[in-house]
Amino acid sequence: MHRTCPAMKNKRDILVTSALPYANGPIHVGHLVEYVQTDIWVRFQKMRGHRCYYVCADDAHGTPIMLRARQDRIEPEELIARVAEEHRADFADFRIGFDNYHSTHSPENRHYACLVYERNRDQGHIASRTITQAYDPVEGIFLPDRFITGECPKCGTPEQYGDNCEACGASYSPSELKNPRSAVSGAQPEERASEHYFFRLGDFEAQLKQWTRSGSLQKEVANKLDEWFKAGLKEWDISRDAPYFGFEIPDHPGKFFYVWLDAPIGYMASFQNLCDRTDGLAFDDFWGLAADAEIYHFIGKDIIYFHALFWPAMLHGAGFRTPTAIFAHGFLTVDGQKMSKSRGTFIKARTYLDHLNPEYLRYYFAAKLGPGVEDIDLNLEDFALRVNADLVGKVVNIASRCAGFISKRYDGRLSPRPAEPALFAEFVRAGASIAEAYEGREFSRAAREIMVLADRANRYIDERAPWVVAKAADRMQELQDICSVGLNLFRVLIGYLAPILPGTTEAAEDFLRIPPLTWDVLSEPLVDHEISKFKPLMTRVEPKQIRAMVEASKADLAGADTDETHARTPRTEGYLARAPIADTIEFDDFAKIDLRVARIAAADHVEGADKLLRLVLDLGGETRTILAGIRAAYDPADLVGRHTVMVANLAPRKMRFGVSEGMVLAAGPGGKDLFILSPDQGAEPGMKIK
Repeated sequence: MHRTCPAMKNKRDILVTSALPYANGPIHVGHLVEYVQTDIWVRFQKMRGHRCYYVCADDAHGTPIMLRARQDRIEPEELIARVAEEHRADFADFRIGFDNYHSTHSPENRHYACLVYERNRDQGHIASRTITQAYDPVEGIFLPDRFITGECPKCGTPEQYGDNCEACGASYSPSELKNPRSAVSGAQPEERASEHYFFRLGDFEAQLKQWTRSGSLQKEVANKLDEWFKAGLKEWDISRDAPYFGFEIPDHPGKFFYVWLDAPIGYMASFQNLCDRTDGLAFDDFWGLAADAEIYHFIGKDIIYFHALFWPAMLHGAGFRTPTAIFAHGFLTVDGQKMSKSRGTFIKARTYLDHLNPEYLRYYFAAKLGPGVEDIDLNLEDFALRVNADLVGKVVNIASRCAGFISKRYDGRLSPRPAEPALFAEFVRAGASIAEAYEGREFSRAAREIMVLADRANRYIDERAPWVVAKAADRMQELQDICSVGLNLFRVLIGYLAPILPGTTEAAEDFLRIPPLTWDVLSEPLVDHEISKFKPLMTRVEPKQIRAMVEASKADLAGADTDETHARTPRTEGYLARAPIADTIEFDDFAKIDLRVARIAAADHVEGADKLLRLVLDLGGETRTILAGIRAAYDPADLVGRHTVMVANLAPRKMRFGVSEGMVLAAGPGGKDLFILSPDQGAEPGMKIK
């Protein structure tokens, strides 16, 4: 580390952030991986007595938000306020303990975005030049390449994006498209020149090479960034033209900061907002160049480029310190596959909360999470089994097995003497390794070690059999000792689990009649201490709950589709529906086409392609690989095993992303409204269609 190592001082000042959720939609379980991971780490630091702050905010700027608000016929401010309320409620119910949750559309963020820009500008790190862009004359906005469609200038395929053709693989500029149209309004774009402003990332190459190898990044992340250095650091376009929902660039009317400039600055803005409301908390003590505090960012692996290159470079150029470390994590799959709306595994946070205890998911994620960037899987069957076995069957079971005897026989009072000191000391000693695992974000190791202790505690109770001892009138002190030991071991275990299970821990603290647990107090047992009557702290996960959640997620999809259809403007809907009829052909031409039934044996995304899926088609003994432009319409996992129709005698075509050995038939206006054709029931792979 290039800053103070955690082991070098007893009490630490720590600022922690998670990536900002975009204010254009709901939180889902995939998002929650990051916030749960961060929250566990923060709660552990606070239990250790460190001064640790966790801040976040809604990422509230950009073209998608502007267009979504326009589609809903409301102002962007109304949209982001509504989404912010939903986000806050979801996070609170999942026990995500932010010290401050703010918005990038705030005075603090405007201040720091302008300050960072102006300091970099004054140091010569901002350049300007005129660029030519496509402009939508109906909507009055400049169009990014992905908002322009048209016919490929090379092969004539319609509905291609403005930078490359996914049918023939040709690359081109939007101005070369034939019959180009705006994907927003359907109008023909105009070419207009505009001055843009660029951040000179290459000015910081030496500093960035040193920083990325300083220990601030995971090794695999640092290795990945070497690819960007080898390719050369390019200037970064940080401006967008009006209309744009964001902050206007100082001294440049009609020019706005690109959303990715002010989004990470939102970390600073949220912390400033917290400082303004907290006595004794100073911004410069954390963000100043001489600051001794630690700053950590938890992010997904898909946004490493912005956080590990642009962000430290902007900070360096503006005279602020760089982060102590950036921790990247992988993605979430459900039942081994990408989250699927049609299967009901694209689960919104609120849908989960309507059916299940949030602590279940927090524990399951923790039991899977390590310090690397590997993806983790939410297997719904394993989820139920693990929660029921570990939390209900092991940890909570300890308290339920012992509390009744204490309440009924001893008026709720624990033994006046500390029994089994060696066993208790064994549990306390294990805390050092568990703490080390938490500190290193090895949550899965921490969970495993805690469950080993839980097994040991249950074995102790089994061996001592308090239900047998209770039958002997002369063994009453022994019974109180056994149950008191069991409850003290439970207290240590729930303390170790507190960062993962904050809600259950609070309920356990009420039951034990103790103040909020810290790491230090776990080393001393409760002696001659009164407890409350035990109430179940957690119940089993039932299969019907999971089934109900999955069905509700499917219903969410149906509702979303309906809402989206109603929200389309007539202008856009009309454009998508009016595809021109092609020139007529002779029957002999049509007769040359060999249509066959094919079974989709495998389906995957094509890396680097926005619209393509790679399909392996079984023709009844022969397989073909097809590149099909249906990515927006289908989850690959939903296609495997399905029958479809293909053009079997189409000559192989070499495309940018590989060779396509045929074509599947599909119909629809395009985008997600595209439907591959399916033969009638009984059709077999290889069967010819006449």
